Amino acid sequence: MIDDTLLDVEDKMDKAVGVAKDEFSSIRTGQASTAMFAKITVDYYGAPTPLQQLASISTPEPRTVLIAPFDKGAMKNIEAALRAGEMGFNPSNDGNVLRINMPQLTEERRREYVKLARHKAEEARVTIRNLRRKAKDELDALVKDGAIGEDEGMRAEKELDSLTKKHVDAIDAVLAHKEDELLEV
Repeated sequence: MIDDTLLDVEDKMDKAVGVAKDEFSSIRTGQASTAMFAKITVDYYGAPTPLQQLASISTPEPRTVLIAPFDKGAMKNIEAALRAGEMGFNPSNDGNVLRINMPQLTEERRREYVKLARHKAEEARVTIRNLRRKAKDELDALVKDGAIGEDEGMRAEKELDSLTKKHVDAIDAVLAHKEDELLEV
């Protein structure tokens, strides 16, 4: 019972770290990346649709992104979604493709992206702490019901705390790497 609870919470914490890494990859650094467009959804005939399903995204040059819609009718909706996103893209439309030229990041913009990365890291930490609290409640319920002894419950709680620390440290390491990447000129 203890092992099942700990394995389940560890799996969920691993997923939370993975989500944090995905979130960090969508934050722009000095170079253009197709991962920056992973979270963008477009209103396509009334349904929110991921941009990757509506267009091919390529980076022919380090600071240029080309978005070629599969359906030219979706061009205006894609352009509107790019302008409305939190990354502040300003695409130019030549009728066939949308071209986004990434300007050199200013110091102020880099600081904004660091704040955004820290916010996403804190969200991931909160998720991990919530998972820990839920697992601790399950362990406490097992002790209270008499399914496990108090000593076993204490050992399981210590193991749970070490799992929590390991995953929070992993998020902190990914955040530190992203901050270094963002602040590198």
